[in-house]
Amino acid sequence: MSTPHNLPVVAAVDGSDDSQRALEWALAEAARRGADLRIVHVAQYAYPLQPGVLMAGPPEPIEDPLIEELREKLAGREGLPALEFISRTGLPAAVLPEMSKEAQLVVLGSRGRGGFASLLLGSNGVAAARDSVCPVVVVPRPDRTVDSEAPVPPGPRVVVGLQTDDPDETTLSFAFEHAARTGAKVQVVAAYPWPVLAWSAFGDFTPTAVDQEAAERETLNFANDAVAELRKAHPEVAVDLYVAPGDAAGHLVENSREADLVVVGRHRRRFTRPAPMLGSVTHAVLLHAAAPVAVVPPAPAD
Repeated sequence: MSTPHNLPVVAAVDGSDDSQRALEWALAEAARRGADLRIVHVAQYAYPLQPGVLMAGPPEPIEDPLIEELREKLAGREGLPALEFISRTGLPAAVLPEMSKEAQLVVLGSRGRGGFASLLLGSNGVAAARDSVCPVVVVPRPDRTVDSEAPVPPGPRVVVGLQTDDPDETTLSFAFEHAARTGAKVQVVAAYPWPVLAWSAFGDFTPTAVDQEAAERETLNFANDAVAELRKAHPEVAVDLYVAPGDAAGHLVENSREADLVVVGRHRRRFTRPAPMLGSVTHAVLLHAAAPVAVVPPAPAD
């Protein structure tokens, strides 16, 4: 995947604890990438609700106390990338995707200051992940947990979802590149549907354990083929193939425990779905994963 290294990383802030955690993640990632960090605060304004009322446009803030507070807080801190502080007025769900056109990555918290406390993911996070031109990382709250007793693999780990019948090279490349920068291994999660109900001339029947073993071997072969070129391009990155039956979203969420990052793709635009779409697996991972989630848009050619 060709990354526009001259573009900045964008961190969206709003003064919440969630955005502060996202800012810290973005600071570290921008430093790893050797990129500038653009810290953006979008002050929301509301459109008038009365019909027929004309609006001259959003007021531009003369000063932004939040931006000034962050500027003072980060002043003199060592090891930081080059910083740029920007204030915008508008709707974050529209402004952030627009700013993604001139960014290599957008980072934000799972929820901002507005909305309901019970929400697992804010509307701005959904909109940015769905509509942005570049990859978007959503950093969850630290108290988000995953119920599982399965052992957690040791060491730093990047989890990436693989759709074996339609592998997304852009998503896989993002995961391998991040792992190469951080010294992590890549855990490729590939799920296959099981149990399935087959049909024959004599009626429905449930395939046997032998059939499941064959399906698992075939899925493993597909997964190996999908990452073969990336193994060659990143020989320093260890790869773990996780193949299991059932729900892909459930396996990705389960493996997000103690992971550094979970990487998922976004649906390609097609004739039947011309607008950007997250997809059910990506949306579920954003809601429930215990690690930061990177949502990678498909390559522009697609």
